[in-house]
Amino acid sequence: MAEKLRGGWGWGGSRSRWLVRALPTTMLVVGFVFDFFTPAPFTAVPLFVAAPLIAAPFFTLKSTIRIGAASLIAILALRLHNGTLPHVVPSIEVVTVLTVAVLAVFINGVVRRSNEQLASARVIAETAMRAVLPAPAARIGGLQVAARYEAAQADEFVGGDLFAVTDTPHGVRLVVGDVRGKGLEAVAAVAVIIGAFREAAEQEGTLECVAQRLERALAREAERRGGMDPVEGFVTAVLAEIATDAKQVRIVNRGHPEPLLLHADGQLEVLAPSVPALPLGMGLGTWPDVTDVWTLTDGTTLLLYTDGLSEARNAQGVFYDPAARLRGRLFPGPEELLSAISDDVRLHTGGRSTDDVALLAVVRPVQGQPERRRTVKIVGRG
Repeated sequence: MAEKLRGGWGWGGSRSRWLVRALPTTMLVVGFVFDFFTPAPFTAVPLFVAAPLIAAPFFTLKSTIRIGAASLIAILALRLHNGTLPHVVPSIEVVTVLTVAVLAVFINGVVRRSNEQLASARVIAETAMRAVLPAPAARIGGLQVAARYEAAQADEFVGGDLFAVTDTPHGVRLVVGDVRGKGLEAVAAVAVIIGAFREAAEQEGTLECVAQRLERALAREAERRGGMDPVEGFVTAVLAEIATDAKQVRIVNRGHPEPLLLHADGQLEVLAPSVPALPLGMGLGTWPDVTDVWTLTDGTTLLLYTDGLSEARNAQGVFYDPAARLRGRLFPGPEELLSAISDDVRLHTGGRSTDDVALLAVVRPVQGQPERRRTVKIVGRG
C-alpha cells in the first residue's frame, strides 16, 4: 500500500503519473545532450541535481538510487570528455551532484516510512469504520433497504458520513448524518453517534427524544476530549421513523440536506423541514425539536443522503441537484436507485468528487409484491 500511496499522492489520472515518472529520465537525457553540445561555460548541472530530487518522493528506493547514479555518471563522463574535471568548478559540480544524490536517497527513505505509517493508520481507520458502519439488511420491518458509502478518493473508506437503520417497537428508525472532519477523529465521532442512536432508537418514545440523546452523547464526548469547539464538532443529521403500518414517515432534520420522497408514479417531494434547526453538537442552547410528518404510499421510496451528493460540482462549478435529476424517473428497487445516483454523480463531476457521500434508500413495497432477494454492499468509489 505504501508504494501505491507514493505512486498516487493526488496526481489525477494515469497521464499525470506517467509524466511525473518520465520527468527525471527526460531531464537527464536533455541535460546530457545540452551539456555535450554547448561550450564549457554552459552547464546542465541544475538538471542533474533536480532529477534525483524529483525521483525521491515518487520512485522506489532502487529507482531513486539509479537516477542519482545516472546523474553522477553523466556529469563525470561530460567533465572527463571535455577535460575540465581537474579544475575547481567542475569538481564542485561533481561533488554537488553526489551530495544531492545521497540526499535524495535519504528523502526517499523518509517518505517511504511516512507512507507506511499513513497506510497503517488508514487500514486501522477503515477497519474501525466498517465495524461501526455495517451494511443494513436488505429487508427491515417489511421495508426494502439499501445503503451505500461512496468515498471521494478511490480505495478510501475513512470519513465522517454515517447511516444506520434499526427496527424498533416504535417502527423502523433511520439516521443519516455527516460529522465535520475526516480520519480517525471522524470515525470516533461516527461510533459515538451510531452507538447512541441504536440505544436511543429502542428506548425513546419519540424522535425528538432520540435527537436529544444524540446531543447528550456528543456533549459527553466533547467533555471527554477536554472541551471541543462547537464549530469544529457539530454533526448534521436527519432522523426518520416509519410507522409499523408504513403509511407515514416522521422526520427530525438537524441542519442536514432535505430527504426526498420518490413516488411510484415518478412524482417527487423534497422534505424540507417546517422549522430550520441547528446541527447536533453545536452547543449554542437547547430548542425543542420539530417533527414533520409525510404520507407514504405503496412503492414510495425515501431517499436520505449527505451533502457530498448535493455539493458535487461539474467542471463549470454547477452543483448536482438530486431532486431535478431524479424527478420523473422510476427504479425497480432501492439498490437500482443508488446505483443510478452513483453513476449519474460520476458523470456529472467527471469522476472528480471532493467529498464522501452516504446514501440510504428505503422503499415501502407495493402490497402483494413478491419479495426480491438482494445483496447489499457498502461500496467505495471506484
